[in-house]
Amino acid sequence: MSPPSEHTTVQLHPSGHVDGFARAQLPPAEQWPVITLDGVYAVPPRLNAAVELLDRAISEGHGDRVAIVVPDGLGGWEETTYAELAAQVDALAHVLVHDLGLVSGNRVLCRGFNGRFMTVAWLATLKAGMVAVTTMPMLRAGELRTVIERAQCNAALCDARLLEDLASAAAGSPAMRAVRYWGGDGADTLERAMAHHTTAFTAIETASDDVALIAFTSGTTGIPKGCMHFHRDVMAMCRGFAEQVLGITADDRCIGTPPIAFTFGLGGLVCFPMAARASVVLLERASPESLLEAIAATGATISFTAPTFYRHMALAIRQHPGRFDTTSLRVTVSAGEALPDATRTLWREATGIEMLDGIGATELIHVFIAATAADWRRGAIGRAVPGYTVAVLDDDLCEVPRGEVGRLAVRGPTGCRYLADARQHSYVQDGWNLTGDACTMDDDGYVFFKARTDDLIVSAGYNIGAPEVEGALLEHDAVAECAVVGLPDEERGHVVAAFVVLRTGFDGDAALARALQDHVKATIAPYKYPRQVEFVNELPKTNTGKLQRFRLKEHT
Repeated sequence: MSPPSEHTTVQLHPSGHVDGFARAQLPPAEQWPVITLDGVYAVPPRLNAAVELLDRAISEGHGDRVAIVVPDGLGGWEETTYAELAAQVDALAHVLVHDLGLVSGNRVLCRGFNGRFMTVAWLATLKAGMVAVTTMPMLRAGELRTVIERAQCNAALCDARLLEDLASAAAGSPAMRAVRYWGGDGADTLERAMAHHTTAFTAIETASDDVALIAFTSGTTGIPKGCMHFHRDVMAMCRGFAEQVLGITADDRCIGTPPIAFTFGLGGLVCFPMAARASVVLLERASPESLLEAIAATGATISFTAPTFYRHMALAIRQHPGRFDTTSLRVTVSAGEALPDATRTLWREATGIEMLDGIGATELIHVFIAATAADWRRGAIGRAVPGYTVAVLDDDLCEVPRGEVGRLAVRGPTGCRYLADARQHSYVQDGWNLTGDACTMDDDGYVFFKARTDDLIVSAGYNIGAPEVEGALLEHDAVAECAVVGLPDEERGHVVAAFVVLRTGFDGDAALARALQDHVKATIAPYKYPRQVEFVNELPKTNTGKLQRFRLKEHT
């Protein structure tokens, strides 16, 4: 299969940015993926995503609807309507332009926990025609400095509790003109500055293909990459996965754990609910138990989190029968890492809800393969989200026969554009986005995830997918979490090694290691069993909770 010869979006519209840095950092046209903008993905030349998400909601008469719900600190909940949110966004946009002297195209780093002000900061940045660079709250000065330098950030908006590392990272940056904070007691807080601006802010007329955000990957394979997404990309994820798979409506209330700085969270907890004129519950931090309590207290209907979190939620429900009410939920979305069948089954048994699994990538902004509960097929992630085309290719970019393992390739309304990064031509080849996933596809187009291509274990000539072995281990009552990698071995090339976190009450001894090995042999093909089992207190993860297998591969 060959992609169309035309790259339909390389001819960019005249930019609405005064500062042309972002466009100048886009990869060369010949390194772009094929982009298709048909049907619901068609956009006008001028588009500002903040206008579509917020201002248009007001003009359509939704100003009195609840947009955001947050804990009030007193055991209750505080609601912000669309109209109130719009007033705050306009005030902050005025601060950016009139107080800080920023211009369209400048990069604004946003650093905070999930909450109302982080949402305001992101929307105000886009409305003012600037480029949002959101960062995980857990990043430290060295990591932040890399982001600031690579994106040449001109200003930073930060939660006062996270200011120290940011101030250290920003010191000495020639591009950084201002670091301002919210939530503190000083005279120079953003809240005080915003109080002086009570008039509406006229949104900058950005081009639909002006860069709206630079999202840095979460670092599961080492050095993060900056992914540049346009205003039209923000709307594409809403018109694709959110509308056509989730079926989100104005009556829904979203909730979840992924940080807004992570595009999984940006979509599920900001863009999707706002595009549907729905509401969202934003939690700064959540444990499995507190998320379950928040779902019950707020009547949340759609949840977004990672498989590991769902597993712990299901175990909490099973451990405390009758304590948690999940009847308001209609959809539970799992993404960020592979969903084991054991976790899917455990969640279904605990709640009666069939999980909606999805696979996405920061490079494509959000989910591009998924299946609703009605379309679910055992072991499969799902099928291509409408508007996307997926294929399983060999190293020569030819389709492999159905059922054979190959490289997952995708193209559609969004695609990879790295910020001045030589890895662009590895991710995009012949118009395809190569996600780094090893998969198979059946005759009906269902995609079955096997492993990350760099996590496919070749042992004694056999191809073994780490997630399959992990799924088998998770079916054992002793296992709370686990990770499987291939470690070098002189005889077999690599051996399957399992790192296991045990549930309370189990001892990690040689007898249990043998029991786990026997369990895997009885569950899946015996040759896939872990020849090494090591019990650990925790697994290495990114700030978004995704497993870092490469750190385990460094284990000796």
